[in-house]
Amino acid sequence: MTRRPTLLAALALTATAALTLSACGSDDDTPTKDNDKIAGADTGGEKSPSPSPSPSDSDGRPKITFPSDAKNVFEGGKTGDPTKDAVLADSALSVNSIDEAIFEGSTDTKALGFYNAEKALSSSITYVQRYIDGNDMWTGVTRYFNRKATLSGDNKAYVTYCSDESKAYIKSRKTGKVDRSPATSNSYVLYNTALTKNAAGVWQTTDIVSERGVKECQP
Repeated sequence: MTRRPTLLAALALTATAALTLSACGSDDDTPTKDNDKIAGADTGGEKSPSPSPSPSDSDGRPKITFPSDAKNVFEGGKTGDPTKDAVLADSALSVNSIDEAIFEGSTDTKALGFYNAEKALSSSITYVQRYIDGNDMWTGVTRYFNRKATLSGDNKAYVTYCSDESKAYIKSRKTGKVDRSPATSNSYVLYNTALTKNAAGVWQTTDIVSERGVKECQP
């Protein structure tokens, strides 16, 4: 599948001991000829997917919007624990904020710095800039699943999840041409992320590690 480079592949989590799934790196850093994306929310029970942008204006949170031909779908999100649910919701918004910046062609969007901080923010900016420099964006649907939150004290959490990019494709911003290369094992990505709750109560993503082709994320 021709899609994004593995997100923030150069990062190493600062507290990997708290993660239960294996943290990793990436195979390829080129913005084309690869796969990559992130997570959101659901209603519990059977995994019922929900559309991605989750726009929100309340409580000072920036509204996130996507073009009509692109969508992130998130499974899971209702754990029965309100804190974990809040962590998963803000983790999804972190993913969406990065994609919105790609669609906007700008690293200066309000949501990008609202939901990401520290290493995750600087790496997200670099990641988005690769799309801008390549005159690329993406189209289609990315599914996020197997999302799990682990709490560490009152203000620290870890989220792991998989993404399925088999129906998402790189699209030229200049020509609109879509590269529909066939899906491979690299269309499935495992993410390990760290989040910290800031003074405003937002769970900001601070570190991300990702790996493509992990068996546990493949169908």
